[in-house]
Amino acid sequence: MTSLDKPTSDTDQPHRTEQQEADAKAVTEAALSEAFGGMRGMVETVLPGLLFVTIFTINKNLTASAVAAVAVSLALVVVRIIRKDTVKHAFSGVFGVGFGVLFALMTDNAKAFYLPGMLYTLGLAVAYLVTTLAGVPLIGLILGPVFKENLSWRTRNPGRKKAYAKASYAWGLILLAKCAILFPLYWWADTTQLGWVLVALKIPPFLLAVYLTWVFLVKAPPPIDVFAEMEAEEQAEKARKAEQNARAAEARTYDL
Repeated sequence: MTSLDKPTSDTDQPHRTEQQEADAKAVTEAALSEAFGGMRGMVETVLPGLLFVTIFTINKNLTASAVAAVAVSLALVVVRIIRKDTVKHAFSGVFGVGFGVLFALMTDNAKAFYLPGMLYTLGLAVAYLVTTLAGVPLIGLILGPVFKENLSWRTRNPGRKKAYAKASYAWGLILLAKCAILFPLYWWADTTQLGWVLVALKIPPFLLAVYLTWVFLVKAPPPIDVFAEMEAEEQAEKARKAEQNARAAEARTYDL
């Protein structure tokens, strides 16, 4: 077992100073913002659905509501491209809205606009719970590359793996609770009632899940930067080769 494979334990972690605690909070905050889009990502997630339900509430026109939702989603992507920002969150919104519009127009039922997103939420909730039970919590797979630790937390950082497991359970249960509210409304409520409830439930559950993830990770051991380790190994290997070449050159000089 090499030093890079050797697992750490919670007791191996020294007591952190106030500055280290503050640094851990800041790093975790930045990573969560990068992974989930921050405030701007939340706005991009809510705006198309809000526009759809607002227009449909006013004039009951499915086509106008659908066109407006797609247009604002595409506009958000264009703005990000112009600003040279990452477009992954905006593009995910476009696909979500696109599927919703497709369902609604194919069934001629405005309520179907919300069905793909609800099914995605249900599938994501199940994925969080199942992957955690399997020992590979989904939130760790999402955040590992952001923290530059990849999958090192699985075998080398048990305290961090526990934090990811807790966070994944939190995400799964919160999303299941959201589905428990939305799916009955899909059958019993009308389109505008369902739409407004769905818009209202966009941000609060998300913020709760992100906050709990932040709490769990701030208290966990720091991530192991595997990229820095690989770079250090590469530099050490280059140094060894340089030393070997120097010795070989010196030996040839001596032989002459």
